[in-house]
Amino acid sequence: MMRLLITSLAIIVTLAHAKTEKQEVSALNVMFTSLNSPPKLKGWKSSGGDPCDGSWEGVKCKGSSVTELDFSDNELDGNVPYSLSQMNKLKSMTGGGNDWSTETAPPPPPGVKYGRKSGGSNQGGGMSIGTGLMIAGASLGVLVLIIVLIGLVSKKKSSPNPHFIDEDISQHTPRLRSMRSHGSSQELRIDFGNDYKGRKSLDSDDENVQGVGSKGLKHSVSSRVMSFNDTEFANKLNAKRTTSTRAATEFELSDLQTATANFAPGNLLGEGSIGRVYRAKYPDGRTLAVKKIDSTLFDSGKSEGLTAIVMSVSKIRHQNIAELVGYCSEQGHNMLVYECFRNGSLHEFLHLSDCFSKPLTWNTRVRIALGTARAVEYLHEACSPSVMHKNIKSSNILLDADLNPRLSDYGLSKFYTRTSQNLGEGYNAPEAKNPDAYTPKSDVYSFGVVMLELLTGRVPFDGEKPRPERSLVRWATPQLHDIDALSNIADPALHGLYPPKSLSRFADIIALCVQVEPEFRPPMSEVVQALVRMVQRSSMKLKDDLRAHDEYDF
Repeated sequence: MMRLLITSLAIIVTLAHAKTEKQEVSALNVMFTSLNSPPKLKGWKSSGGDPCDGSWEGVKCKGSSVTELDFSDNELDGNVPYSLSQMNKLKSMTGGGNDWSTETAPPPPPGVKYGRKSGGSNQGGGMSIGTGLMIAGASLGVLVLIIVLIGLVSKKKSSPNPHFIDEDISQHTPRLRSMRSHGSSQELRIDFGNDYKGRKSLDSDDENVQGVGSKGLKHSVSSRVMSFNDTEFANKLNAKRTTSTRAATEFELSDLQTATANFAPGNLLGEGSIGRVYRAKYPDGRTLAVKKIDSTLFDSGKSEGLTAIVMSVSKIRHQNIAELVGYCSEQGHNMLVYECFRNGSLHEFLHLSDCFSKPLTWNTRVRIALGTARAVEYLHEACSPSVMHKNIKSSNILLDADLNPRLSDYGLSKFYTRTSQNLGEGYNAPEAKNPDAYTPKSDVYSFGVVMLELLTGRVPFDGEKPRPERSLVRWATPQLHDIDALSNIADPALHGLYPPKSLSRFADIIALCVQVEPEFRPPMSEVVQALVRMVQRSSMKLKDDLRAHDEYDF
């Protein structure tokens, strides 16, 4: 018996010195960075290290796996990242006594119940013989219990699909949405004390977890998450669509001059290859966007060309396309009037935001990609004749008050004889160097570049970067299928707050879109379906984006 106890003790000591699992090290590295690298978490690192070697403050391990985290009373703020979901053996996490500013509570590893449990810090140092014998004896008991449990669990049929539930915890602990993974029976206990401040994010439907107050609604998640049927969606998308043209309003030049303060520089919203866009403010509170097209683009300065454009564009109606409100053709001026959106463009959100601006969350980025893809799909496959956009870029994707995308600058392809002039470096498909070679697949390429912007937060071409990194497509493409590299190229503004599998699937779609040969790129309908499947697999709740229908009003 003594020999058995000594052998068990030797096994325990050996396990105690085992190197921590690689994915758990990575998860804690991301967490340390997301918490703004707090000095009170002694021993923690932003890269590498061995959390189970006894030197990481607040970390307890069993063998090479982290089982408990206790970072209470450390004056922490910042974010607790999605990467913790990789820590499948984590059973307890305590974080009271901190000034939390995280938007969401930590996402749970597989498990369905939450409770309060005080965690302890990692204890280094030696072990007495008496303590070792006690642990060894306890370990034998645990081994026997595990054998019994394995026999019971093996008889229990696992559900093929994850189940999502809401559970009420004490009023001082954040209510979390929990998930039981396939075949998992592990319980994770989380205690954030009364210091947790659940704040609503730009999209309050973050995947897997949601930080809400104790007064939150008690509806089950299953009643709130919409199901999405691919077949129903496909049938609806391919169904016959009726068309009805809504007449565009003809604006008087004098009214537009008044509303734009005579096209004052202070009302300039943007400038492109065919003209400038101005903000028009009206006394009744309306705000419109006026696109003043360079009149030299029309034959002999006549307005007949504008009339044809208006007749064509006014037929285009889609929930993710900026609506044409009216036009003006007077005294040699040719202008199109559109809806104006308070949040500006995707380009501004990704590349021009200051340090006080709130970055787009991962779910919002996916929603923007899906909505934009649907808009392009509509132009390519629902409109007759098919409409090629020829100017898909982040500055032409406008965001409404709810950060839903509205594609603009459509129906003007006749002006883009050479897309390199309007798209700029980085967006143009390789074949588009020859204007006659431009096809809908060239639009798909440009859309793929926009998705890369959403993934990385980088501009399509940056002349200030080292030469290998100047072209976003050339720099990022080789890394899109490398799961480890993906986390390195993901936008730092996300702070690791994204599901790794969702990120990987997003990257796979990008890789298809930005292929050099146009014949290998998918049509936009397949891009939409791929994004929808990605959303389904991730169980992301994207509000009305997951309705199994699309309503088109021509």
